[in-house]
Amino acid sequence: MKKGQAAMEFLMIYGWAILTVLIAIAALAYFGVLNPGKYMPSTCILESGLGCSDFKVTSLNDQISLIIKNGMGEDLSSFSISIGGECVGSDNVSTFIDGTEETFVIDCANILAGSRIKEDIFVYYTSEKGISHTKMGSIAARIE
Repeated sequence: MKKGQAAMEFLMIYGWAILTVLIAIAALAYFGVLNPGKYMPSTCILESGLGCSDFKVTSLNDQISLIIKNGMGEDLSSFSISIGGECVGSDNVSTFIDGTEETFVIDCANILAGSRIKEDIFVYYTSEKGISHTKMGSIAARIE
């Protein structure tokens, strides 16, 4: 056997093996086995001073429920929340007292059970001094 033929057979055997492995990985990715989004934790994060105590995204009523805690050190007025993308809307609280929690329910459209949502949260409020503020946050969760 010549050296060239041995080298070519070596490359062909390993080439087919590598091609088989790549096809297997592509099939796993196509069917969602390698989808990291399925294993990501659910999070609700807001800027400093506001806390997201609990949250739930449900397709039953197409709603996102958030329990927000005011830790700003002052009472807030005209407090409202809007969630971007498909879930645009707000739920107003006239006065959000410091140290208390309020539940906000935002209506969404076309959310499917079992899928995931990742959206920005926009919080609008007026401080005791009368200045309007906007804070941002994010929510990532599996839709129940």
